[in-house]
Amino acid sequence: MPDQIDFNAAASLDIAELTPRIGAEIRDVRLSGDLPEHSIVAINAALLRHKVVFFRAQTHLTDEEQERFSLRFGSLIPHPTQKPREGSNAILELDSRGGGGRADTWHTDVTFVDAYPKISILRGVTIPPVGGDTVWSNTAAAYSDLPPALKSLAEQLWAVHSNLYDYATVRPKATEAERQHYEEVFTSTVYETEHPVVHVHPETGEPSLILGNFVRSFVGHSNRESRVLFDLLQAYVLRLENTVRWRWRQGDVVIWDNRATQHYALNDYGEQTRIVRRTTLDGIVPVSIDGLRSTTRSKIVRKPAFAAA
Repeated sequence: MPDQIDFNAAASLDIAELTPRIGAEIRDVRLSGDLPEHSIVAINAALLRHKVVFFRAQTHLTDEEQERFSLRFGSLIPHPTQKPREGSNAILELDSRGGGGRADTWHTDVTFVDAYPKISILRGVTIPPVGGDTVWSNTAAAYSDLPPALKSLAEQLWAVHSNLYDYATVRPKATEAERQHYEEVFTSTVYETEHPVVHVHPETGEPSLILGNFVRSFVGHSNRESRVLFDLLQAYVLRLENTVRWRWRQGDVVIWDNRATQHYALNDYGEQTRIVRRTTLDGIVPVSIDGLRSTTRSKIVRKPAFAAA
């Protein structure tokens, strides 16, 4: 079992809960790589409790300082198929003017690999005056909401996750640049990984659902059965009671526990520019309720890495 988390460590912070189940704003903290260790411990405790934490007005942060701050929570890991921002080792830039800048599907980051990121840290660089909010959902609360029979079913299920999917069906209004980015960059290497639908959080011990847009099917079930099962379980993730919505301002920083959340970036701002920059912290392979670990089924290089970046 995981070590007991001292949630009282967050008591030193000025925290305002945003909803009862997920989300809290942390005030009066200037983020940097030089924060004292007790502040990092406190932020991590708040993150584990609230799943996603928000910081306003961190306009002093540069790419380098975002990386230095991120390193206080673990080892940085770049995206497995997308090239980091120029001059950076691990920052992924999401620019609405390019092909891969609009993450408007419900997902947990990079679940198509086995040890997907444990934490994501996102900084708002250019924010449209209207639109472009992001919504997060608490997948531990979603599991807790399941009736006993569905919990039992979910605990037995394994899902195949992949970054290769029917892009035209998922994003029918995508631009040509977005389609090209998906085909030439995002799927330059195709991953296929089996995860338990319910895993045990390695720090809190909470059971949590691993679902989202990268799920292709459930092991041992037909495509039709998989679709029904996915929709049934994902509906609990999308319950409004389990979500929090953030209205971005330039300089905001959001940190989320990628092991206990899904998120969705609203694509409602038209041709306005939206640029955010993300770092991710290396995670560990998920473990099911009965102690089995996720496994990578295949990894196929289709094109040279970062071919179209």
